[in-house]
Amino acid sequence: MRVTGLLQTMTFGVAYIVSQQEVAIIERFGKFKKLSRAGLHFKIPLVDDIAEIISLRLQQLDVRVSTKTKDNVFVDILISAQYKVTDEDNQIYKAFYELEDVKEQIRSYLFDVVRAEVPKMTLDEVFEKKDEIAKAIKNELDDAIKQFGYNIEKTLVTDIDVDEKIVNAMNDIVASQREKLAAIEKAEAQKVLMVKQAEAEAESKKLQGEGIANQRKAIINGFKESIDEMREIEGIDSTAVLNLILITQYFDTLKDVASSESNTIMLPNNPSAYNDIASQIREAIISANLVKDTKWNIAF
Repeated sequence: MRVTGLLQTMTFGVAYIVSQQEVAIIERFGKFKKLSRAGLHFKIPLVDDIAEIISLRLQQLDVRVSTKTKDNVFVDILISAQYKVTDEDNQIYKAFYELEDVKEQIRSYLFDVVRAEVPKMTLDEVFEKKDEIAKAIKNELDDAIKQFGYNIEKTLVTDIDVDEKIVNAMNDIVASQREKLAAIEKAEAQKVLMVKQAEAEAESKKLQGEGIANQRKAIINGFKESIDEMREIEGIDSTAVLNLILITQYFDTLKDVASSESNTIMLPNNPSAYNDIASQIREAIISANLVKDTKWNIAF
């Protein structure tokens, strides 16, 4: 506190000045006489004395508290308590005469409240609920300090200091969790990709089958037209027409195989071998006709 005024350095002066946002405690023969607020005042030399100048400004006290969390991690918590004297005569009186050291009193309450609240929380909860810690401190301090003429305006948890090894361990845990989530997301993406590929392959097979079916249908229609046209030529029977078609198909197949990437094929090793295939086809046709004629005879 400071004494200001025209006679700032003269303890036994008559006049004195009190600055704005300050209140002077005046005693007479060691007993409280009055409160002097901002302005010019007078006192009786040797009788009246300025016992103290009380500031009404907002003040701040920073306290570092070491404690342990619920999961047995030691932390240092920095608390900032903002307080001021209540601007009422009776409260100013209490602030000076009933409390010896307000900062020490606030510090004691801060230690008590923090060490009662933080051990109920895990380290993660301490970081997440620091506003709740500050609120609990304010409520406890307000109730305790108000009776002495002081008002707690606000409390802030400004820092939570943890050992570097604990910080590194927490970072490793978070990194592992992130990697796990990344692996799950990657697996899900691969799953979706495989499903889409399977669907695309199935659609491709379907279209390919339809294409092959249409191709075979076109080939059969072409064969039919070729056979019908060749039958109109004199001297050519169905057997010669079938042989011509088979040999043509044989050479077309060899051409397709030569232009593909396949390196293995199972076909007759010379063109004359197509006669065996032709014979088998002819025998199948003759057998079918015989079966058909037999059915007709039985019917008759």
